[in-house]
Amino acid sequence: MKYMKLGSKPDVFQTEGSNIRFVATELATDIVISIGDVKFYLHKFPLLSKSSRLQRLVASSNEEKNDEVDISDIPGGPSAFEICAKFCYGMIVTLNAYNVLAARCAAEYLEMFETIDKGNLIYKIDVFLTSSVFRTWKDSIIVLQTTKSLLPWCENLKVINHCIDSIVLKASIDPSEVEWSYTYNRKKLPSENGIDSHWNGVRKQPMVPSDWWVEDLCELEVDLYKRVIMTIKAKGSTPAVVIGEALRAYAYRRLLGSLEDAVSNGVDCTKRRAALDAIIFLLPAEEGSVSCGFLLKLLRAACLLESGESHRINLIKRIGTQLDGASVSDLLIPPNTDENNIYSIDLIMAIVEEFMLQNSDSVKEKIQDDEEIVEIENATSVSSTSKLAVAKLIDGYLAEIAKDPNLPLPKLIALAEMVSSLPRPSHDGLYRAIDMYLKEHPSLSKSEKKKLCGLMDCKQLSQDACMHAVQNERLPLRVVVQVLFFEQVRASIASARSDPSSELPSAVRSLLPRENGNSIGSSRSAATTTTEEECGVPTSSDINSLRSMRLANNSGGSERSSGSSDINKNSDDKSAAGKAKGMLMPKKILSKLWSGKTNAGENSSSDTSESPGSVNPEEAKSTQSRITRRSVS
Repeated sequence: MKYMKLGSKPDVFQTEGSNIRFVATELATDIVISIGDVKFYLHKFPLLSKSSRLQRLVASSNEEKNDEVDISDIPGGPSAFEICAKFCYGMIVTLNAYNVLAARCAAEYLEMFETIDKGNLIYKIDVFLTSSVFRTWKDSIIVLQTTKSLLPWCENLKVINHCIDSIVLKASIDPSEVEWSYTYNRKKLPSENGIDSHWNGVRKQPMVPSDWWVEDLCELEVDLYKRVIMTIKAKGSTPAVVIGEALRAYAYRRLLGSLEDAVSNGVDCTKRRAALDAIIFLLPAEEGSVSCGFLLKLLRAACLLESGESHRINLIKRIGTQLDGASVSDLLIPPNTDENNIYSIDLIMAIVEEFMLQNSDSVKEKIQDDEEIVEIENATSVSSTSKLAVAKLIDGYLAEIAKDPNLPLPKLIALAEMVSSLPRPSHDGLYRAIDMYLKEHPSLSKSEKKKLCGLMDCKQLSQDACMHAVQNERLPLRVVVQVLFFEQVRASIASARSDPSSELPSAVRSLLPRENGNSIGSSRSAATTTTEEECGVPTSSDINSLRSMRLANNSGGSERSSGSSDINKNSDDKSAAGKAKGMLMPKKILSKLWSGKTNAGENSSSDTSESPGSVNPEEAKSTQSRITRRSVS
């Protein structure tokens, strides 16, 4: 903090009464300066010798035979006038970043120019500002903060512009040239963490982060902060990522902190809305300058504050370009007050729609210009990675919103179908969401369960998911049969691969996944079209046989339970055709299940099983070892 002292005479002011009356005691006073409730009893000569305005006011008061002069409209109030009065008396005046601007505006009001007296107060304050305050980082910020109560004087005096120029000049400098003090609390530097910065006996200068100035600017009010960031962006020397980090820090300080509590408690959120407006306006246009998680937090704030629709549209478009960088927790945005759901599903559907639209546009542009094919193909490869991430993200989001007892099934299905074309390494995430919805909505009809389970492909479930699905009593029996059937297909494939001399029948090969990871047809059609034998009504022993079949293990499913050791003993002597025949034995039972009129009901009342996304691997392992299954080979 820089200080400036003016004058040398002793203080002749005294305090009297409750309204802070200042009295000059050496000589009889002949003028009263009134500022609101505060009165100054002073002498005319020291004041009139340096203030052109007081000369005019005193002259008019003499004509009215009144010794009191009212200047209640002076900027800075009594404290600023006191500095000017002390300067007129030649007394010591201490100026610093907190009071210098008020004194400068008061001196301008009193017209303390050089034409009245050489070395007057305005001149000396301007020298102090230029030579000291504007050269100091934190003093420039402090002075800029004090301008709010001094408008429009400081605006007319160009002080705000000088402060902003000083701040922007320092913020745009190369970090290696920063030598002044600054605030940086978000992450400690290596030297601050106690890490020795010595190397070969030579002490290294600690590195200054490129966003060193971010936290100090968070002290500014919204309108001033907006002007500073706009000037920094216009200068063009600061990376967009650093500007994005500055906006993020300001949002956490001025907007996001305790926002939900403030809204729920009915606190006035005018300043928070102003901060949201400014931050959205200042967002850099460069992609990746701010994270998708931060954009979703801004969207969440916009919903809570019920801001304009333009903000939401702008944020949805920005989020759609980088949705692959979001997390499930970021998507859990509360709905409007008139919605019954726990989360705002429509908002996420709009974001997903924007993501899918942008990806489809990028594909169309591929054939427009032959010279740009290579570049666009590279972008497409990155987009494929993004699609995988978004598919996994939405699967996790579906599992979370499925816990909402008020979530209608059509909305869940609609969101899942929006990303059905995106590639997935497995459908375990969809299975987990389906299982969670069945658990929270036990009253679903058979047709609704069929629609819900139709979202996943049983051929793309992992072994753990298949094991869980077989024992899941909430699933329709058709789905359990499909899972068992395709798991047996995989088991036979593994056995066939271990014996190169064996050959799989064409009916089995048609069920296998292609090289690109997609199988031929859907899981339902594959299971039904390959069943061409005569169908009958399945017996209870058929169903029990299906539920007791052992799922293939990681080595190909060659082990059998202790109850079928005699069959296992002879399994090594079977031919490849025998393996394929043994694999296809469940097809008779499948045929009965699809064509027969079974009386067995679907039990969905159990709430004890958990989806594979949340089941304990040890528990799953122990469960597998407890179940005795029959060999079908």
